[in-house]
Amino acid sequence: MKQLRISDADIMRHLKLSYQIPHVFSAIASQKIIAQTAYDAGIVVTTEEVQQAGNQFRMANNLVKASDTFAWLEKHHLGAEDFEQIIEQQILTSKLVEHMFGDKVEAFFYQNQYDYESAVVYEVILNDKDLALELFYAVKENEVTFFEIGKKYIPDPELRRTGGYRGIRYRRDFRPEIGAAIFAAHPPQILKPISTPQGIHLIWIEEIISPKLDINRRIEIQQQLFQKWLFSQINNSLITSEHEQNPISSTSVKPKADEREISLIP
Repeated sequence: MKQLRISDADIMRHLKLSYQIPHVFSAIASQKIIAQTAYDAGIVVTTEEVQQAGNQFRMANNLVKASDTFAWLEKHHLGAEDFEQIIEQQILTSKLVEHMFGDKVEAFFYQNQYDYESAVVYEVILNDKDLALELFYAVKENEVTFFEIGKKYIPDPELRRTGGYRGIRYRRDFRPEIGAAIFAAHPPQILKPISTPQGIHLIWIEEIISPKLDINRRIEIQQQLFQKWLFSQINNSLITSEHEQNPISSTSVKPKADEREISLIP
């Protein structure tokens, strides 16, 4: 078997030539900002938390045996200490998100709840306004179903098979004039044809889903607020690099792995 040796310089050159350097620098800067902010806030990650999260990670990735874990580490060019740092970084980030934005979720949700309204819709886009009106009244008079219209007038085969089903979509996913009409409706109902530069939209609304602040929405909002904050921090930072001398930079401000007794490998 032919052996190919890849150096750190090769890796850096590939990142440069594939335009990935800005993304890598941004990711490293994010880790440094998270680590420093968490440190300033007095947020710590305990040995027990790392051990528990490591076990959960292995179970989620089907790394039941030690050999499975070692094979996974080798595949990703990681050592046991690298694995621990990955888990620790995930916990640290999660704790920082909760620390910074856990008490801001409800206010944000209620101030922006219209953005979380969603609707189950079917849509057919036509080029003929007269035909669209004709079909609209035909559905109103129960002469034809919207599904039958979709099967006949939608050119895309996949969309045609579903009768024009567009799924569950948020208000922000629609053009303003279409969103306003959809969320003022009382489903199930068909909307009167709406003209846009795309064509004449014939829309059937199956259901309007009122927004709820459940656990998934809470996590979504926390991440949204956190990413906005992190983006602003990166934009306000001057990122410099000494990759020629030190291509891989440590972002940890916590104790080194060898100072603690943690075993993430079964």
